[in-house]
Amino acid sequence: MPPEETIVTLDVPPGYQEHERLDVYLTRCLPNATRAKVQRGIRQERVQVNGAVVTRPSHTVQAGDCIVCRLPKPPPIEARPEPIPLDVVYEDDHLLVVNKPAGMVVHPAYGNRTGTLVNALLHHVGAGTLNVDDVEDEEADEEVGLSTMNAAPSYAGDPGIRPGIVHRLDKDTSGLLVVAKDDETHAGLARQFAERTIRRRYLALVWGVPDPPAGRVEAPLGRDPRDRKRMAVVPPERGKYAVTHYELVEPLAFTALVAFRLETGRTHQIRVHARHIGHPVLGDPTYDGMAIRRGPTHGTRQAFFRNLFERMPRQALHAHTLGFTHPLTGEALDFSAPLPEDMAYVLERLRAVDGGWA
Repeated sequence: MPPEETIVTLDVPPGYQEHERLDVYLTRCLPNATRAKVQRGIRQERVQVNGAVVTRPSHTVQAGDCIVCRLPKPPPIEARPEPIPLDVVYEDDHLLVVNKPAGMVVHPAYGNRTGTLVNALLHHVGAGTLNVDDVEDEEADEEVGLSTMNAAPSYAGDPGIRPGIVHRLDKDTSGLLVVAKDDETHAGLARQFAERTIRRRYLALVWGVPDPPAGRVEAPLGRDPRDRKRMAVVPPERGKYAVTHYELVEPLAFTALVAFRLETGRTHQIRVHARHIGHPVLGDPTYDGMAIRRGPTHGTRQAFFRNLFERMPRQALHAHTLGFTHPLTGEALDFSAPLPEDMAYVLERLRAVDGGWA
């Protein structure tokens, strides 16, 4: 019996003039698609353009085209416990604070159905495998050991189950996260995030030394119209209000250690705002942080940064401090996590070497 499929229809706008390849266009327009998967689907005759099957990924998309894709139904939506070590900074009967390593996804998603923080948390609290029915049960948090508030998939086709997750960090951003064990605690923490009373401070290595050394960035964020997988500063009517505060911690020759404080919490906010003010986060592959942005560009210095990026293959961004009021006890709680080994190493090398090329 053939697997179930989902039919997706895309109408190319009349004003479209980019003349992209079919695989490029579909990768940009389909949620959570990769170019390799799109190319495979095209060759498997899963795509029609204007009623005719197209098997060439290089087919040129034209204005007014009607593209129909037959997408295979994804695997069942569930989250399984996995014995993944956790760096637990604090824990009580209602919540825990963890220091997430770089490279760990917070909850299951397309391409990351295992190995996430949620998988590790389920094992930590002794829970079993969770499916959609489990997290939609209002009393489930008592049995699971993690809050099930807002844990169900948020839209059709969403593979994510998010027990306990109140806020998130990007996969390659390290640092502190608070996790709720019950719905009452989750609601109290969510309220503090909404009211912007959560105390969050990030440390980042950025290209260049900010001038002035402290400031406020207010710039709305939305999907980059040229690449739907990225965020960008956009006109107010197309984006969400976003504010980031920054403060210079340590100036170096061509880079700097900078503290960022979030007033709002948009996707990729610090990374996009840092690039917006001309200081991309060092090593950020998405927002211009891997090319040399300041100082000499000769071969020796290029090799120096190539070696640094091999040691730290991610953006140099760390959620350094986290503070909030305990929703049930009313106690003010504040935590900090030191720079992870990879960022600390890069910082020391920049202090020791990069100034020599001034």
